[in-house]
Amino acid sequence: MATSSVQEIRPASLDSTSQPPPLFDGTTRLYISYICPFAQRAWITRNAKGLQDKIKLVPINLQNRPAWYKEKVYPQNKVPSLEHNNKVIGESLDLIKYIDSNFEGPSLLPDDPKKQKFAEELIAYSETFLTEVYGNFKGDIEKHTGPQFDYLEKALEKFDDGPFLLGQFSQADIAYAPFIERFQILLKEVFNYDITSGRPKLAKWIEEVNKLDGYIQTKADPKEVVDNYKKKNLA
Repeated sequence: MATSSVQEIRPASLDSTSQPPPLFDGTTRLYISYICPFAQRAWITRNAKGLQDKIKLVPINLQNRPAWYKEKVYPQNKVPSLEHNNKVIGESLDLIKYIDSNFEGPSLLPDDPKKQKFAEELIAYSETFLTEVYGNFKGDIEKHTGPQFDYLEKALEKFDDGPFLLGQFSQADIAYAPFIERFQILLKEVFNYDITSGRPKLAKWIEEVNKLDGYIQTKADPKEVVDNYKKKNLA
C-alpha cells in the first residue's frame, strides 16, 4: 500500500448554511461524512493510492445537509459520492473499485487470479457481514456476531504472504476496515466483548491496518462513535 505521508488538515463539514463549491469545474471531489463508515471506504482508497492532491475532500454534515447537495450533486442525498469527469457516482463498494481503476497510484488488487477471485468473494460478502453484525447487537453477542468475526479469522488464513486478507493491503481490506474499527469500539464499550479474543489473525490485521497512514487519517472519533450509537439505540 502506498501509505502517503501527506498529513491533511480536515476541512470543515458543509451544512445548510454553506455555499456549494464550483461544481463541475473539472475538479474531482469526494463527498464524505467524517462519521460515516461507508464514506470512509472511498476515503481510504483515495489515500491508499496517494491521491490527496488529485481528489478534493468535501465533508458534508449529514445532520444538517446543504440542499444543493441533493439538488445539484447527488439526488440520493447520501455519502460517499464522487464528482469526476462531469458526472457523479456513488455507492461505497463501487467507488473503491472505480477509484482504484480510474486513477494513478498503486493497484489495490494483486495480479494473482486466485487472490482476485477471493477479493470478489470477500467484497460481496461484506454486506452480509454488516447486516449480521449490526442486526445482532443484542443478547448473546458471541453467539450472534461471533460467527462473522470467525469468518474473517478464517479468511485471513488463506494467504500467508502478509497480514492482510489477500496478503497485501487491498480493496478487500478497505471494504471491512471502517466497520471493524467501529465494531471493535462498540462491542467492547457497550457489551464488553472483545472481537479479537481467540482470533489472533484478526488482532494482527487490526494492528497492521493501524500502521497505515492512509487509513489512520480517516479514523472516526471513538467517543463520537459510542455517543452516536447510544443516542440512537439506548436512549
